[in-house]
Amino acid sequence: MTAHVIDSELFGTSFAPADLRDLFSDETRVQRWFDVEAALAAAQAELGIVPENAAQEIARKAQVANIDLQSIGAGIAETSHPLVPAIRALAAVCEGEAGQWVHYGATTQDIMDTGAILQVRDAWKILLLDLHTIREALAAHARQHAGTMMVGRTHGQQALPITLGFKLSVWVDEIDRHLERCAEAEKRVFVGNITGAVGTMASFGRQAIDLQRRALRKLDLGVPRICWHSSRDRIVEIASLMVQIAGTAGKIGREIYSLQRTEINEMTEPFHGAKVGSSTMPHKSNPAGAELVFGLAQLVRGTYVSLADALFHEHERDAGRLRIELAALPEIVIYTGACLRRMRSVAEGVRFDTANMRANVDMLGGLLMSERVMLALGNHVGKQRAHELVHEIAMRARESDVSFLQALSADPRVTAHLGAEDIERLLAPEDYLGSAESIVANVVGA
Repeated sequence: MTAHVIDSELFGTSFAPADLRDLFSDETRVQRWFDVEAALAAAQAELGIVPENAAQEIARKAQVANIDLQSIGAGIAETSHPLVPAIRALAAVCEGEAGQWVHYGATTQDIMDTGAILQVRDAWKILLLDLHTIREALAAHARQHAGTMMVGRTHGQQALPITLGFKLSVWVDEIDRHLERCAEAEKRVFVGNITGAVGTMASFGRQAIDLQRRALRKLDLGVPRICWHSSRDRIVEIASLMVQIAGTAGKIGREIYSLQRTEINEMTEPFHGAKVGSSTMPHKSNPAGAELVFGLAQLVRGTYVSLADALFHEHERDAGRLRIELAALPEIVIYTGACLRRMRSVAEGVRFDTANMRANVDMLGGLLMSERVMLALGNHVGKQRAHELVHEIAMRARESDVSFLQALSADPRVTAHLGAEDIERLLAPEDYLGSAESIVANVVGA
């Protein structure tokens, strides 16, 4: 029986991709703990701290398949300790006295923190693959539609003409910054920690610094300059990146949702034959993918608050706040992964109705071009006077339900400076796209 949506048989595929769920399963969590224990023992053997045969036996038996997870869970409940039952289980399956050398000199948080970083690093590859794929799908659409005209909107209202490629390139550029941030963060966040009870390495003796370096390099992790048991900025940096990445996906999903409205109908997410929009209205084709994307993005943001609270550590360790990470770190990574996985499907299959885009450009009867008219008129009467005059004419056109062309052509204050051909030229939206196509090429290539 499951209670959490991540493990739900009903909704798990929406909220937790199977590959990411597996990386944060109990089996993988314990395996990563054992990987750290084995690396520690191997490094200690190299330095003569533990017997070589003991380290080899620990490495052979440090497989989650060799122990009973249910008994570890029962042990955690009995001991109120998150790691000791796992240590005991590993020690018990080691032959001879080898089990006595398991976890030698280490502290619980050494193993749990380093194991968690290994889990995140594995998930990181999956997240970046999906993010790259989304980026490339959007970039391909942007290149194809570099000059496809559509309405640019501000405050939910029509503003000026832009191109579809320009809109998509804004999203691509944002994703590129996330990819840069992730690359820059790796050296800071993929760092282990094997420093003993309060971080001074006293339990490891004079070889402590070399020991930690050897053990963490076996795990291909960075080596910290000092213990980070009570410094949770690495975890929060991971969480912050998840929020930013999911936030971008959520914003894109929300935009596609909005532009799929029947009255706008400029973008449509993929819709396959088995997909059902409504249990009662057979005609519905709901943007379920986009809705899930921005719903997951909001879950990621909410989970971040809990992880940020874990920053407020007391003394050299604060188990209460560490428990927050135990629950929230897997959630924020898995939700981000689910958000990207669904966004990937939407981005690859999104359809664009360019005819509706053009119709929406013409919807206001030329009012979309008021800025261009104002600037041209401003060359004759001054920008501020031109703004007031064009605003007055635009409001009149709206109220009287006439075209902007008619309203401008009927006003002698305009025609004194702009002829009929000038006004018609100024109202041509395809000639007022600025540097949109060049900007698209700069972001995604020609």
